[in-house]
Parts: sequence; structure tokens; C-alpha cells
Amino acid sequence: MANIEKRTSQDGETTYRVKVRLKGFPAQSATFERLTDARKWAQQTEIAIREGRHFKTTAAKRHTLNEAITRYIKSVLPAKPKSEYTQVGQLTWWKDTLGSYSLAEVTPALIAQHRDKLAQDKAKNRKYRTPATVNRYLAALSHVFTVATKEWMWVEENPLRKVTKMKEPRGRVRFLSDDERVKLLIACKESDSPYLYLAVVLALSTGGRRMEILGLHWQNVDLIRTIITLHETKNGERRVLPLSGHALDLMKEHAKIRQLNCDLVFPGKNFKKPVDLRTPWETALKRAEIKDFRFHDLRHSAASYLAMNGASLAEIAEILGHKTLQMVKRYSHLSEAHTSKVVARMNEKIFGV
Repeated sequence: MANIEKRTSQDGETTYRVKVRLKGFPAQSATFERLTDARKWAQQTEIAIREGRHFKTTAAKRHTLNEAITRYIKSVLPAKPKSEYTQVGQLTWWKDTLGSYSLAEVTPALIAQHRDKLAQDKAKNRKYRTPATVNRYLAALSHVFTVATKEWMWVEENPLRKVTKMKEPRGRVRFLSDDERVKLLIACKESDSPYLYLAVVLALSTGGRRMEILGLHWQNVDLIRTIITLHETKNGERRVLPLSGHALDLMKEHAKIRQLNCDLVFPGKNFKKPVDLRTPWETALKRAEIKDFRFHDLRHSAASYLAMNGASLAEIAEILGHKTLQMVKRYSHLSEAHTSKVVARMNEKIFGV
């Protein structure tokens, strides 16, 4: 229930002090110069308290973004070991930039302003941040607000929901032509590294990521069932890579000379970490005279070959380990011939033509 008290100061100025008392909740008070403002505040505050919104707003004014990010880094990020290092850097940028603001002051307009600043300022490597990188910064901050909303009850809603993400360019599709593939495999086979050729063949035949391939353990390789089981993947889900053909033959030969005191398929010199193939890889690219090609593009090549050989987007997504079809739509133009055949078979069955 609200109580409005009229007060007159010694110099004749009139103010209205409002007190809102509801059973089971702390009393709230405020002072206004106009009676209409006092009544309006009293009504809005009573409604907000009954709906459970008032004290969330109070908490948002009491806690700063610095407090929220610090608590998030300490209590939430340790459960995300794969992204912890990257997100600590992203969240530290937000903390250094907006940390002094209360959570109530961190509005969509303020975040959008600094989203643009992120894109316009150069990073530590003296390069401008890409739209994709800026969106990762926004995503990291968004999850802080999501946790602060749902678990800590510090804010009423996530302001990032009203902030537009930057438009990202279409995903890169760089795959080896038949001629390039032959040249690269020859260069890898002639490499000083005993592991490069096998690693590249595995990446091309399975679509595995670089560290999924190089970080393989023999305990996860089943040559009888002809599969590789990946327990640690980028999206956190277990994935199985089928082994067949040339890749399977190479793995069987490699298993005969494996290091018995090391479970790594591609061990480094100390047998504790995977081998670093960056130098042999770059040397092989130069010898094969292949430009604008990264190790990750072997994964794109595998997906492209699958599309061109009739695999559906759903099948490609399952093989690559994507949760949605969005990431594999970049290969849709490569499967147009397959799609045309499907439509042709359907028409033949229906119309007999």
C-alpha cells in the first residue's frame, strides 16, 4: 500500500515523499516535486513488486558489469575449457571498456556503440577485427547476461537480444581441384615428415579437423570395425569417423610401426604431445605450388567431394559433426547435379516420362 506525504521546506518548496509497503517485501520510498509523478511512481512500483520485477531492477543498479564478468569468469568459464582462453580475452575487453557501468546502465544502444568500436579499432595483431570476431565478442557478453538473468537474478532481461549482429561474409569454400590434390599428395608423400601424408589423407577422407586428426589416440582407433571415435570435438559431442579405402590401408600399415610407449597416433618428439606439422605442411604447399590453401580447407575439400558425389546436406552435416544444416549450405551448389537426378527420378516415377 502506498502512502504519500506532502512536505514543505523552509524556503517554501513543496515535495511529495512516497512510501510503498507491501507485506513480505522491504519498504520502498522516493521523493518527487509533483504529486502526479509521486502517484505514478507509487502505482508502477506496487505493480512491479507484485510481479517480481522491482527487485531485479534494484539488483541491476547495485551490481556493475565488472562484478558480473568477474563472477562469470570465476564460476562459469571453468566448465567451458575449450573456449575459456578465448572468452577470457573477449570478456576482459568488455570489462575494461564498460566495467564501471551498472548492469542497469548497459543498454542495447551502449552495446551497439561499442560493437561498432570493436569493428573499427585494431586488435593487438594490428589488424581490424572481422565481423565474425565481433559477433564472438557479443556472444561472450550475451551469455554473461543470460546467466545473470536466469541464475543470479541480477537483471530482468538480456540487452544483447536487441543488439543486431554484424553481417558475416559467406563461409569460405576452398577445395582442391583434382590436379591440385594429386600434386599435394605427392608433395606430402615426399615430405621429411613421416606423418604428413597420412594426416592429410585422413583429413581428406574423413573431414576431420586438424587437431581431431593430430590429437588421435590409438585407443580410439578400431581397425577391425574400421572406425575412429572422437570423444572430444568442437561442439562437445562424440563423433565417429568411418575408415575405408586408402586411409584404412595406411592406418593398418602405420599401426605396425606405432610407438608402444605412446598412445598418440601422431606423437611429437617427447611422445607427450601431438607432432607439429606446420612447417612440413607449408613446405609441401610450396612444392605443390598451391596458393591460398589452409589445412582446414582439407575439411572443406572432403565436404565438397561428398557433395559432388551425391551426399545430401544432412549426410554431410552428420559426417562433419555440424548440429544444423546452416554450416553445410555453402556446399549446396556442388550437389545441384545430384538434386537434379533426384527430381528427375521423382518425375519419371510419377509421370512415367
